[in-house]
Parts: sequence; structure tokens; C-alpha cells
Amino acid sequence: MAQQFYFEDLEVGYEIAPLEKNPTTQQLVKYAGASGDFYQIHYDKDFALANKLSGVILHGALKNAFLGQLMTDFAGDAGWLRKLSVQYRAMDMPGAKLLAKGRVTKKYVENGEHLIDCEVWIENEKGDKTTPGSATVALPSRQSA
Repeated sequence: MAQQFYFEDLEVGYEIAPLEKNPTTQQLVKYAGASGDFYQIHYDKDFALANKLSGVILHGALKNAFLGQLMTDFAGDAGWLRKLSVQYRAMDMPGAKLLAKGRVTKKYVENGEHLIDCEVWIENEKGDKTTPGSATVALPSRQSA
């Protein structure tokens, strides 16, 4: 069971533990089947090369899902992911390690919920942020527990 964070435990600037992902072409084929996104650039190397790519590329929505996993793991069983927004700024390839990362940017209470805003991103092996975004999670409060 993952650690459960409470609203009072966190401060602005807190770095969320990174989530490492090592996507494979097999995962891309499975994701295509699950999502219905069968665009060949995600699983057919010859098609990708013919379209001036250096090989098959990850689905943008799969990278979004990696960030969703980062944030739901962070929110824990008693928390909720309220909002997730990402931008696709660069392509990522299977076979390369990716890190989903995040940082707390704001804490506030709204409509009785204890909310944490975060900057989130996917980082490639070079340290480039290929998929930046933002997220909001609702966390339990120790005062309410």
C-alpha cells in the first residue's frame, strides 16, 4: 500500500516521487487495442519511417495516462484526482526510459475540499520535458480524520 499524504503534510515546492516508465512497442500495440487509436505511427516502423519519423512513437494519450498514474498514486486511496491537463510538446520513442514527475505549486481549500495543484511532466533520458501539464488532487485532512 502506498503512503497516504494528508493536506497538512505538504508544502509548496514538494517534489513528488518520480514514476519510471519503460514503454515497449508491445505496450504500444496493446494500448492501440485498448484505446482504439490504430494510427500506424505508433506500431508500424516502416510506416513511421515513411512519414519522416525516426521510428514508432508513443501515443500522446498514453503519456497522459502515465501522468494520471503518477497523480493517482500520489493522491492515495483516500484522495482524488480532480483535474489533469497536458500538452504534447515532443515525441517519445519506445525503448527509452521516461520519468513522470511533479511538484506542488499551490495549496487551498475550496468548497470544503483540501486541494493541491501540481506542475507535472514527462521527462526523457536527456532531461527534456516532452509532456508538460498540470494537475489538481483532493487530499484528506488530518483535521477531518
